[in-house]
Amino acid sequence: MREKSGKYLEYWPAGLRGKAIRNKLILFLIFLLMAVSLANCRAQPAASPPAPPAFQVTYADVGQGDAIIVQAGIHNMLIDAGTNASTGTLLKDIKNLGINNFDVIVGTHPHEDHIGGMDAVISQFSVGTVYMPQVTSNTKTYEDVVQAIRQKGLSITALQPGTNFSLGSASCTVLAPNSSNYSDINNYSIVLRAVFGGTSFLFTGDAQVDSEKEMLARGYSLKSDVLKVGHHDSNTSTSPEFLRAVSPEYAVISVGKDNDYGHPHQVTLDKLNAARVKCSRTDLKGSITFTSDGANIKAMTEKQEN
Repeated sequence: MREKSGKYLEYWPAGLRGKAIRNKLILFLIFLLMAVSLANCRAQPAASPPAPPAFQVTYADVGQGDAIIVQAGIHNMLIDAGTNASTGTLLKDIKNLGINNFDVIVGTHPHEDHIGGMDAVISQFSVGTVYMPQVTSNTKTYEDVVQAIRQKGLSITALQPGTNFSLGSASCTVLAPNSSNYSDINNYSIVLRAVFGGTSFLFTGDAQVDSEKEMLARGYSLKSDVLKVGHHDSNTSTSPEFLRAVSPEYAVISVGKDNDYGHPHQVTLDKLNAARVKCSRTDLKGSITFTSDGANIKAMTEKQEN
């Protein structure tokens, strides 16, 4: 169609009245707008990482296993690392907390549901010290952890009961294992009590009644505000005497939904209920987090109980 002179063309400068030239100008304007938009995006300040908490303990939902992330300011500790199948979930949880390094990693004992993701954590994060009990396993999971430790130029350190170490402003005391020969590997579990200000947390791994009796006999200070219930709330742990000594306000049960072991066992739930302990289960509430300012503890759960 032939263009006509008049108002139709009066808006275009002389020499820009050809259709091809107009199209080029339109494309130029589009690219100019895109460049301005990109420049504005780049000018936005980057999101700041979350400020590290004074003291926070996250009991990660890793199904039928244990994984606990302890943060004391810029200092971090991982107690167990869930199963092999839950490794991706654990790594995501750690990164979401803004953690890049671990001062301490603790493998309470060499069962797959406690060290399954530990090789991946050691490989992907800066690690200071690795604590594990003096008991080994011939499983591939355990061998993978040992190999990851060696490749990082680290070594396994055994902890003696009664030993203390610091995590930032928090103080940690080793309470178990107290023997070198158990018939059940669960009793080799490293048990730790962490104290921050006037608040305290007890981490029991899969320690069973035999280990509990030893801790009681040695007269350790067991009183804690928050108890990680031993062995996924199995009837093999949490004896009445041990529960009275700990006298927790809160308890966390790390357990997988519809697991093959029937955990948590009702007899142990009944003991906790009778003691009026506020219980939270990872199979019902997802990851469970406690924060402490040294005087008060606040509990948060990932989801509401169904």
